[in-house]
Amino acid sequence: MKIMNAMFIKSAVWPDQYPPAVMPEIAFAGRSNVGKSSLINALLDRRALAKTSNTPGRTQLINFFSVNDAISFVDLPGYGFARVSRSTKKQWGEMIESYLHERQNLALVIVVLDIRRDPSDDDLSLLEWLGHYRLPYLCILTKTDKLSNNQISSRRARIGKALPPNTEMILFSAITRKGKEDIWRFIGEHLKTLRKATDD
Repeated sequence: MKIMNAMFIKSAVWPDQYPPAVMPEIAFAGRSNVGKSSLINALLDRRALAKTSNTPGRTQLINFFSVNDAISFVDLPGYGFARVSRSTKKQWGEMIESYLHERQNLALVIVVLDIRRDPSDDDLSLLEWLGHYRLPYLCILTKTDKLSNNQISSRRARIGKALPPNTEMILFSAITRKGKEDIWRFIGEHLKTLRKATDD
């Protein structure tokens, strides 16, 4: 997709703070420091639209972005960061679940995984939750530039065995941009399918 304009809309915590649900939304979820913000910036051809940090747990709000005035990207708080309080973890979990459960225009959840690490219990719980509520999702395996081709193949197979059957996975690197066009192609085809189902 050619990005004509991409802009930050607002940050929110609870549903009454969300922007109007006028565009289909693509939500990005994953563990803290897994590369969600870098993925969003790469897809939108921006360097720092979504704030990146080497400090896990930095994204603590739900951040909404407008893309070409046609779709919205939503950066969800990272989960699984050990150095935050139990009450903060609980709030993050409630914030994410509330968004995923109540947002009527949510079209797709992109679950971001670090290819170098096995899926965590939090990752698997999220995928199980999405499956239970029949919310469509796509898994992106990030940081592929840090591995050899043989390692990538091995890690992809290992991760695939841990995920629910027939989970769609795309390899991605924010450094080389590998996988960027594949992700946009998937998003485009998915939105087209949703529009057709709505029209029918």
